[in-house]
Amino acid sequence: MATIGVVAAIAGSAWWWEKQLPGKLQQAAQEGDLEACLNYGEQLSALRWLGSGAPEEQALCRRRQAKILWNDGQSSAALKLQTQLIESGLGNAESQQQDRDRLALWQEQLRNRALVLFRDGDLEKALETLSPLTPASSPGSSALSDTLKETWNRNRLNHERIKELVEAERWWEALDSLNRLDHPWWQQQAKSQRQTVETAIAELRATEEHQQHGESGPEVIAGPELDTAVQSSLDAGNDPWDAFLSACDQLGGRVVEDGPESFCRRISDGSP
Repeated sequence: MATIGVVAAIAGSAWWWEKQLPGKLQQAAQEGDLEACLNYGEQLSALRWLGSGAPEEQALCRRRQAKILWNDGQSSAALKLQTQLIESGLGNAESQQQDRDRLALWQEQLRNRALVLFRDGDLEKALETLSPLTPASSPGSSALSDTLKETWNRNRLNHERIKELVEAERWWEALDSLNRLDHPWWQQQAKSQRQTVETAIAELRATEEHQQHGESGPEVIAGPELDTAVQSSLDAGNDPWDAFLSACDQLGGRVVEDGPESFCRRISDGSP
């Protein structure tokens, strides 16, 4: 009997407190005491089995507090409270739609902030910004985080590869890798390598043009023989033009200027 009496007393106290909560909740909302309002609202939600659901004041407090948290930069807490507000189903159709629109707007703003941070090269901060967007509250949030990480790592590895190719003077492969960089921050990091590669390729093209001028004549030194000599001179540290002059001279020729073109012509008896 004593046990039944204790249970009855507890139930009676809970019933009495549940009857007091709506008034306290309303008073806290009117006074702007959002912390007390939220506290009473949570207690009332826990006691729903005793009677009616939480009144409109609970939705009002959650709505106000969510805005305060968002403006203070506490995005995770703001999204959580706004989600609770929507799930409660309190308010008329218009206010519920406004609550859903506000949540969607905040989520979109977080995604945009994360993308800006990502483009600026701060992957860690971008992922941290996205962390409040759980898959349950924001479908696709995990996919976006995964995409950012995949893009970052691909560009990072590509940049490391570019440095190796430049050191090995594999210019065309390096240029191809440079063109594969698709992240602004990594493109900026590779700016000096791009300048080096483009300069080297321009010099190689100039050398090839010198080698190809006048190839139709039998007195012209060209082809593999000249290519080998030029490469040997380049390996010795000469710049492309000097390498061409040295290779031509080594093979018994002389560089002849023909307007804008130049070629290596073999020196024969009677040559001027």
